Amino acid sequence: MFPMLLAAATAAAKPVTKTLQLTPDQLKALQAQAAQAGNLHPQSWLALHAGWATHAFAGIFIIAAVLLIGLLAVQTTKNEGLSGTIGGRVDANYRGRLGFDGQIARVTGVVATVFVIFATLVSLSGI
Repeated sequence: MFPMLLAAATAAAKPVTKTLQLTPDQLKALQAQAAQAGNLHPQSWLALHAGWATHAFAGIFIIAAVLLIGLLAVQTTKNEGLSGTIGGRVDANYRGRLGFDGQIARVTGVVATVFVIFATLVSLSGI
């Protein structure tokens, strides 16, 4: 009796795998039902057809964010206070070579622009 119970238990423990073949119309209907039930989140065309692009956008976005944080941390502050406001600062119209601070400010502006552009692309790509 024990071997029969053991055989029945092992037969019941085996997983049953069955492949379900659906037509494209049936698959679309099931996806629509799942989306209405809230089981799937809608994806953009780019996320469905070019998943690599959405991940590339996200990667560039993260790199730009880290660079922006680093560049903003490196910049020196120009707290001139009240004396700078009253006395003013002499700025010549002639623009020679930029110093280190000017170059960092220019690079920070470019990285900030890239950050905003890729933030928009990531939000539109449906990640």
